[in-house]
Amino acid sequence: MQRVVVVTGGFGTLGRAVGNAFAADGWSVALLDRALAPDVSPQDGQSRFGGVDLTDLVSARKAMSLVAERVGPLNALINVAGGFRWETLADSNLDTWDAMYQMNVRTSVTASRAALEHFANGAQGARIVNVGAGAALRAGAGMGAYAASKAGVLRFTEALADEVKDRGMTVNAVLPGVIDTPQNRKDMPDADFSRWVQPADIAAVILFLITPAASAVTGASIPVTGRS
Repeated sequence: MQRVVVVTGGFGTLGRAVGNAFAADGWSVALLDRALAPDVSPQDGQSRFGGVDLTDLVSARKAMSLVAERVGPLNALINVAGGFRWETLADSNLDTWDAMYQMNVRTSVTASRAALEHFANGAQGARIVNVGAGAALRAGAGMGAYAASKAGVLRFTEALADEVKDRGMTVNAVLPGVIDTPQNRKDMPDADFSRWVQPADIAAVILFLITPAASAVTGASIPVTGRS
């Protein structure tokens, strides 16, 4: 039986790792991203939908409708889309707080609402996993806006899990530490990269949360931090 998963932020390092993990497990994968889709043919059961503004409900609904039409009814949604900015409060532009909310909280809320309209079997057995951050539990200097927005993702995860539990759905979150990405290596060249969590390891935890073995887990926020 076909299983369809939507991955938001699907063109980024973590989004691609999640898409690859699901494709290897036999899922049909729809990668959504604000960036334009690369000019390549879908491979390994993965379709790409670019130019999607997930802060806008109309855009999100259009994208989910296209996925349902071209790939099939949804079984799972993985909300990877988000962003990061490091700024101390004294030196920051307060617009950063609004931007972090838009990138991290609103994208998850909007994508989830749009996806609810397209889950298969009346959403029975459907799964949503949100990507939070370890900083949501304890923030460091310069991470106020980012950590506050990721804490919002945690509370949203808990609230939605409670809202849909009687529909047979689960909603959970993973909380990565510093992810080993090319951008993070560029930004922190003197760090010990071996301590960072690998995108594939985060993807593996997300994949587990989608399986029947995790059907009793909902409203949880699971740290996936490596040794960071």
